[in-house]
Amino acid sequence: MSYTDLPTLNALLNSTSTVLLCAGYVFIRARNVRAHRACMLAALGVSAAFLVSYLIYHAQVGSVPFRGQGWIRTVYFAVLIPHVVLAAGILPLIGVTLWRAAYGPIEKHRRIARWTLPLWLYVSVTGVVVYVMLYWLPV
Repeated sequence: MSYTDLPTLNALLNSTSTVLLCAGYVFIRARNVRAHRACMLAALGVSAAFLVSYLIYHAQVGSVPFRGQGWIRTVYFAVLIPHVVLAAGILPLIGVTLWRAAYGPIEKHRRIARWTLPLWLYVSVTGVVVYVMLYWLPV
């Protein structure tokens, strides 16, 4: 595997995280706490692997410019900017949510998880969208 393979790996990790987050949500709605916990911890692990891979790639390659022109450039930045802002903000939110699941009253976990899940899903899904727009759209 070379550095050029890492963006595809990152998109696969983000996609996997999305599936695990959705499965975790379905499990908790069905009151299957054990399966919910397993999915959410797996999503955390996959997201951590993504972050390591992402940092390695960009440490080697630097920033990758978007080559599209016209209206698609506006769409790209409209997706990218909130993705980047929320990606930075989701880390502490995930940490607090995990902490409250492990140590706090479960009601506090539920309250923050109602914010964490959709934001984490947004970051995971838009990460894949950014990848597709950056590496697969024709110039």
